[in-house]
Amino acid sequence: MMKVSSAASLALGCLIATGLAGPAAAQNVAASGATGQLTDTRTGKVWTPAWDSGDARQPTDPNHPVNREFNPRGQTASVPGMIVQHPRATLMGTVPITAGPSVPVMTLDAPSLQAVPTRRWIAILYVTNNSAGSIDPIVDCHFTNHGQKVESIRAMVPTAGPGERLGLAVRGPRVDMFVDKVSCLPMTPL
Repeated sequence: MMKVSSAASLALGCLIATGLAGPAAAQNVAASGATGQLTDTRTGKVWTPAWDSGDARQPTDPNHPVNREFNPRGQTASVPGMIVQHPRATLMGTVPITAGPSVPVMTLDAPSLQAVPTRRWIAILYVTNNSAGSIDPIVDCHFTNHGQKVESIRAMVPTAGPGERLGLAVRGPRVDMFVDKVSCLPMTPL
């Protein structure tokens, strides 16, 4: 058993060259410290992901069910349907244009799952346009707990110009819902 406020950090996923990003395991961090800054390992750019600061606060009472030990397999709560988001993206830089028979037009790094204390789960994504043309990526992310759906998000990513690498944060469910993985798949382009 463990508490939400003490979940262990796990390793970030690696770049999947096929353009499919696998699941990421949960981390309970304030997005890399009080500043909320992250560093893109490919370009070295330091950035701050955007998320809704008006999200509901988590209760501080230690006896509140959210703050007690839990059995993650016992959760039955989920958010129905597919929620569409239009996240803001940060330009990380440009990469060589390599799209061709063995390199997809778009690659998506495996997402990192983080809990923003008292707010929401977020998936940090990096989308790379490997082509010489602009693309309008669509990414579906599924937040799960022990293999069960908690929330599904369709992220309408801003246009990525030729060779552009974008970083963005996809907002998931509130942290009072238990999440242990997120998986994201590009819906376009193929």
